[in-house]
Amino acid sequence: MQAVRSLFIPKWSSDVSLEGKTAIITGANVGIGKETAKDLAGRGARVILACRDMAKGEQAVCDIMREVAGAKVVAKQLDLADTKSICQFAENIYNTEKTLHYLINNAGVAMCPYDTTVDGYEMQFGVNHLGHFFLTFLLLDLLKHSAPSRVINLSSVAHNMGKIQFDDLSGENNYHPVKAYAQSKLANVLFTRELAKRTEALGVMAYSVDPGTVNTEITRHLRRPLVGILKTFSSLLKTPAEGAYTTIYCTVTPENQLLTGGYYKDCASAESSRAGQDDGTALKLWAVSCHLLGICWI
Repeated sequence: MQAVRSLFIPKWSSDVSLEGKTAIITGANVGIGKETAKDLAGRGARVILACRDMAKGEQAVCDIMREVAGAKVVAKQLDLADTKSICQFAENIYNTEKTLHYLINNAGVAMCPYDTTVDGYEMQFGVNHLGHFFLTFLLLDLLKHSAPSRVINLSSVAHNMGKIQFDDLSGENNYHPVKAYAQSKLANVLFTRELAKRTEALGVMAYSVDPGTVNTEITRHLRRPLVGILKTFSSLLKTPAEGAYTTIYCTVTPENQLLTGGYYKDCASAESSRAGQDDGTALKLWAVSCHLLGICWI
């Protein structure tokens, strides 16, 4: 079983230093986000853990500082299901940070029962896509000021099943938790693709990442039979640290070895679904997202 599992773990390493760099990682109090934060802190970066639950965020800070000598980490409150909270977080960043080199949009909600954000959007689309879209919009000036900089959006292999339901983005007419999750993960890929076109000339690169099948808390909303199956085959799942590899790869690999707007998996360039390469849908999603959020992002 261990030999089979090793086939799914990318063999990649890097000793690149990030001394003097600043990174924001959403959902960094647990799982892939926390492991990413620990790695970047070990490279000397100042790392901001953007967390909805500040108690868990502060605990993650303590854990990282205990494990990484000299770690420069801090937790700040961010609820991606509330645009007011996103605005407050961005304002705090501009008041406290002079630079921002890496925005890692890692947080996610997966396959949950139907619910809505504070602003009335379906929860998975609202958090996974709109929340990160809005956060990136608000922090773009700082990313431009700090260029070369990067935005890394965590997607999923589930995007292959996704379709953007423009006539029912809220899922009110026909909600299915898996389809809604797949839609939000496809939105991550399309957002990355369109963002890259608009920001490359500004020195801000964008990448979408599939971390693989990782043993994290994101599966907590799955039905019990599926959870049981996952537990049975848990030895084949990536650990959170292994799931963070591709995010870290897209953070530290020299820009001339990466393609902005690209999709990455197992520390290498990969091909997204055909839907994930649809520039027309990406442009329409951009326009619709701006309309929903009441912003003008040219």
